[in-house]
Amino acid sequence: MSTGSGADSAPAPTTHYSPPTPKTRSSMFSSLKVRNYRLFFMGQVVSNIGTWMQRIAQDWLVLSLTGSATAVGITTALQFLPMLLFGLYGGVLVDRLPKRPTLLFTQSSMALTGIALAVLTLSGHVQVWHVYVAAFAVGLATVVDNPARQTFVSEMVGPDQLQNAVSLNSANFQSARLVGPAVAGVLITGVGTGWAFLFNGLSFVAPLVGLLMMRMRELYVVERAPRGKGQLREGLQYVAGRPELIWTIVLVGFVSTFGFNFPVYLSAFADDVFHAGAGSYSLFNTLMAAGSLAGALLAARRGTARMRVLVAGAVAFGAMEIVASIAPSLWLFALLMAPIGMFGMTVNVTANSSVQLSTDPAMRGRVMALYMMVFMGGAPIGAPIAGWVTDAYGVRAGLAVGGAIAAASAVVIGLVLARVGNLRLSVGWNDGHPRVRFVPREQREELATVA
Repeated sequence: MSTGSGADSAPAPTTHYSPPTPKTRSSMFSSLKVRNYRLFFMGQVVSNIGTWMQRIAQDWLVLSLTGSATAVGITTALQFLPMLLFGLYGGVLVDRLPKRPTLLFTQSSMALTGIALAVLTLSGHVQVWHVYVAAFAVGLATVVDNPARQTFVSEMVGPDQLQNAVSLNSANFQSARLVGPAVAGVLITGVGTGWAFLFNGLSFVAPLVGLLMMRMRELYVVERAPRGKGQLREGLQYVAGRPELIWTIVLVGFVSTFGFNFPVYLSAFADDVFHAGAGSYSLFNTLMAAGSLAGALLAARRGTARMRVLVAGAVAFGAMEIVASIAPSLWLFALLMAPIGMFGMTVNVTANSSVQLSTDPAMRGRVMALYMMVFMGGAPIGAPIAGWVTDAYGVRAGLAVGGAIAAASAVVIGLVLARVGNLRLSVGWNDGHPRVRFVPREQREELATVA
């Protein structure tokens, strides 16, 4: 990409711009020193708050129009259905298209959807099918917008700052998760749901302005995939031939499908176990969001994506869920939500940045689309299973089973990756402290020979 009028339509060169961005891992916000990413980040701060506001207002409006929880579920399903049906095709398009114009189009589409829903609601003409159509339209835009946003981050900051930027994106989203629902609640109570939709529609002005203000010459330019047949199959074969990608995606699939069913678990703990009502349910979600925010910031400070961090984070996430399942009191259970959120975010951020860094730029859109399909597609599969276990054996058993599957899958996949990488477990002492790590088999044999 460049500032020329024809730059977005011509094939991108393979040379890379190398701005003087710091490579130190000590700064938690180092990627914000990159001007283009700073503009992107600030725009997302506003837009993410609006997105969370619309989620709350949308569910409330459907419930008020129909009085049916099933209708709310249909709305959510319609919003995620396009990703499940067309997600991989969205990745193919993202690999072909220039990211910045693509994001200008998708973000504008979502803005118009929010404004249209606001007009219908404020004028008193809104019907439930309007909300269904709006949810499906947002889902269609997300099919392209999600992988485009994910892959555009690497073009803004380059490989050295990628994990830091991905972590800050997650922190951004979790901060909005704390602010957006609260603001939506005030607006819905005070002036009605239509104003929440209007705020969301107008909130897209911030990322659109940020995209327009970017300096194209400072992007890390990547070669786009040419238009051709079989590119979807090519993307799947690419992932299948790389163990570090396929096993990371498989691990994320297990954790998201069986470990992230918090709407099922937390509401049941609040009502059936502790008999504390909606206030405790809100407390659980707030503490988990705070823990997720902390996990994202810690990942930003860490600065590198290591497979051992991913596996350890998934094991710790599952173990904390098992501990929470036997928590005897409401306050202990509530406090455990923070580390669960922190370790869950560690898995998410580390997997996301690891997959991006391990993928050729021309394939990144297709690979990230597959990653997001697995991550987001786990809920429709896992939630009914979690609900069945909860109904049959109780919510404590449901949470424990979900945590056990997440931890066990992490252990098994960690051993598989160690074997694929020709690694062996090394247990020893370092400055008087036990040290457990994976080392190359040759190094282990040399250590044994020296000993």
